[in-house]
Amino acid sequence: MKRYQTKRGLARIVARVIAPLLILAGLVVMGYSMLIGDPLATLALFTNDTPKNQTMTLTVPDMRRVDEVPVYDAPMNDESALHDGALHVRGTGFPWQRGANVYIAGHRLGFPGTKSYLVFWDLNEVKQGDEVILTDANGTRYTYGVFKKYVVEPSELQVTKPVAGKSIVTLQTCTLPDYKQRLIVQAELKDVS
Repeated sequence: MKRYQTKRGLARIVARVIAPLLILAGLVVMGYSMLIGDPLATLALFTNDTPKNQTMTLTVPDMRRVDEVPVYDAPMNDESALHDGALHVRGTGFPWQRGANVYIAGHRLGFPGTKSYLVFWDLNEVKQGDEVILTDANGTRYTYGVFKKYVVEPSELQVTKPVAGKSIVTLQTCTLPDYKQRLIVQAELKDVS
């Protein structure tokens, strides 16, 4: 008796052979992207419960002026976003993304009468272990603990990149007295509530 291949039989072959190959190829591409440090690929795997908008507030209990400061998402060179608070540098991570570097810049002096006024004036006084709290639009609080403080040149953009094995927030302001360099404070995620 002769057997003929039907369309249903062909569909089974496709499902059993080609589909797993496509899935495997996708996993290989994602793995390679993570291996080379592509932050978008890493974040895509771990994003959960993303807020409806990217609005955030920043609180640093050990800094006098940083209490629910609005954080605006904009390009690094957008001065208008720094006018009324702090700036989340567009293209860096968000607190709800595992493995992210949430990069936030703020003025030392800022604009009198606004939330930016002296917002990061005393950032240099933050110590290891101090808390940094970001709150998203859903009201979720992300509590970080400071682990590193250092100074870089304005051209050293590697500070905006994710840090392997950590979910962090990076705070940046200008150095005193000449504002020529950038003071960087990094804190690692400790709690989400």
